[in-house]
Amino acid sequence: MEYQWIEVKMEDHVATVALNRTKSLNALSLDFAKEIVDVFTELGTMSDVWVIILKSNARIFSAGLDLKDAMSRGLIGKPKNMLNIPINDRVLFDCCHVIEECKKPVIAAVHGMCVGAGLDIISSCDLRLCTEDATFSLREARIGIVADMGVLQRLPHIIGQAFTRQMAYTGRFFTAGEVERMGLVLEIYPDQKALMKGAMKLAEEIKESAPLGVQNTKEVLNYSRTATIRDGIALAVHKNMVLLASKDCVEAITAFAEKRKPDFTGE
Repeated sequence: MEYQWIEVKMEDHVATVALNRTKSLNALSLDFAKEIVDVFTELGTMSDVWVIILKSNARIFSAGLDLKDAMSRGLIGKPKNMLNIPINDRVLFDCCHVIEECKKPVIAAVHGMCVGAGLDIISSCDLRLCTEDATFSLREARIGIVADMGVLQRLPHIIGQAFTRQMAYTGRFFTAGEVERMGLVLEIYPDQKALMKGAMKLAEEIKESAPLGVQNTKEVLNYSRTATIRDGIALAVHKNMVLLASKDCVEAITAFAEKRKPDFTGE
């Protein structure tokens, strides 16, 4: 797995995906978004990957959308070109969809500024951690547009309507402490080293559960945001009709009876 702007490392069922467009502070261009789509599509199909950690190699997490890239493609101030955004720029939206729809749980480890499209990306992740210096801004209203990559749809399910509207209407930067109180991040760490240690600890805790159980739970949780309670339950029951026959389920029950730790294989 070799990419121009992304580094991927895998160890003991955990894949660490590092955004590595460092000179541009991980500003999201069309080509960069395409690589994100490719990475998470591939990781989603790899049976030996159980958890994914998303981090940044730049001095901040992300500077948001690459406005220079957008201007070079004639998107700003040219209405005729903007009519084709849903088609020509589809990959920008897909880079968030692919993270959310990836079968594997994704932990975002955020340091420094996380602006605009960066916030779109981490709101597509399952869980978020950050450093004390992290700041977050839903910036689009400050430049006269509406956030359109999914953050306005995803954030209310994470932090609620009131906090989402506060972030969206003001466009200001929110501190790590503020977003922790909102529920956007689970925990704050003093520096990047501690952040990655915390992210790995969380990944190890997730690995204590059967990977197929976790992956199918993610699918049910995502589905249940827009489904009725009865429909959500129906999907969960359907999943269990298959999972109850899995090797990991049998192993979990056997290990419980034998009073030992289960040895899951993802089968």
